[in-house]
Amino acid sequence: MPVVSNTSPLSNLTIIGRLDLVREQFGSVFIPPAVRVELSRNPHTVGRTALESAIKEGWLRVATLNGAVPTELNLNLDIGEAEALALAVETKASLVLLDESAARLKANQLGISVTGALGVLRKARRASRIPSLKTEIERLRVEARFFIHPALEKALLISVGET
Repeated sequence: MPVVSNTSPLSNLTIIGRLDLVREQFGSVFIPPAVRVELSRNPHTVGRTALESAIKEGWLRVATLNGAVPTELNLNLDIGEAEALALAVETKASLVLLDESAARLKANQLGISVTGALGVLRKARRASRIPSLKTEIERLRVEARFFIHPALEKALLISVGET
């Protein structure tokens, strides 16, 4: 079953040089057109180049929606999130990559499994693909200006044996 992504997990992981983890964990990932446009506007030059390379290599795939985005998705979500969820529903995706809480809540309501940049990093740490989740979270915070609630950070670090 396919995996679909919104902009932020790909963008955030690219900024810290960890886009390769997405490919390792999921093989290929589908993105809707709005996410493609948002990724092309990534202000991080190295990140934008890595994302373009992933698309050219074919493991990051742009997929057109068959129908219109349902109104309920357009009300509280940005266009990339709404299209990613609509694509996930259309393709019966096994997973959608989202970081924003409103989009994650909507995915849960739709019965779609969710992970995000932090989930990718946690899985990589558990597989010994990265030496420290704490270091990667700090890089996200500083380099990508990623917000993580202290309680969530603590729980994630405990889950991988880092305290």
